[in-house]
Amino acid sequence: MFLITGCIDAIQKDSGSIKIAITKTNDYYSALVERNGDNTEWVNLYGLQIDSAIIVLQQCDGLLVTGGEDVYPGLYGKLYDTARCEGFDRYRDSLELASIAIALEKKMPVFGICRGLQILNVALDGTLIIDIPTDFDTLVKHRFNDGKKCFHVVTTVPNTLIYKLSNVFTDTVNSAHHQGIDHLGNGLKISAFAGDSLPEAIEWANRNNKGFLMATQWHPERLDPDHPLSKNLAVAFLHEAEVYHQNQ
Repeated sequence: MFLITGCIDAIQKDSGSIKIAITKTNDYYSALVERNGDNTEWVNLYGLQIDSAIIVLQQCDGLLVTGGEDVYPGLYGKLYDTARCEGFDRYRDSLELASIAIALEKKMPVFGICRGLQILNVALDGTLIIDIPTDFDTLVKHRFNDGKKCFHVVTTVPNTLIYKLSNVFTDTVNSAHHQGIDHLGNGLKISAFAGDSLPEAIEWANRNNKGFLMATQWHPERLDPDHPLSKNLAVAFLHEAEVYHQNQ
C-alpha cells in the first residue's frame, strides 16, 4: 500500500504534466508516449490492485490499452472455445475492463493497440474471432510464428478519424495477432481494413457527447516513428489528453 500511495502522491504533485495511464507497458509503449508528447508522463497500471489502479487512473488524462495475451473468451460468450486460445491473464482482463469503463464514463481519451482494440470491442459487447487462420479464410498473414516482422497493407475508410489524422488511404503496417473482431461492439465503426476485409481499426460511429476513442490492430509503437499511422495517431491521442487535462 505504501508504494501505491507514493505513486498516487507523485501523480498529484505536478498538475502541469499530461499523464497517461498504460494498462501494461514495455519500452515501446512508453517510448510512443515520450516521443510524441511534450510535458507528458506515463504510469503503468499493471501490478496494482484494481481498486488502486482505478484511483491512479482517475488522476490521469488518457488511457493507453496495450497488446498482449488473448482476451478470455468467456467474456464474450465463447467459453466453449477456450481450448483454441493461447493463454490468458484474467487479472489483466479485469484490470482493463474496469479501466475502460471508468475512462469511458469520464470521457477520457482512450487509445487501444492490438489486444487493446480487442478488449475495447469486448467491453462494448462485441465478440472476437478465436483463431484467424482457422475461422477466417484469408491469404493475408496477420502474424508470423516468431510474432515479429509481419507486415501487410491496410486501407482506411474515408471520412473516418483514422483517415483524417493520417491522410493515408492505403499503407503498410505491422501485425502480430491471431484473433480479431467478429461482431462489432456497440457504438463503434470500423475505420480501416486489411486486404482480406478483417477490421484493422475502430472508433466511435458517432462521437457526440463521448470522449476520444481510437484503436488499431497494428502496432504503432513498433512502426517507424514518423509513419503517419503511428506518429499522427499518437500525437492526436496526446493532444486530446492535453485538452482533457485543461478541462478538469
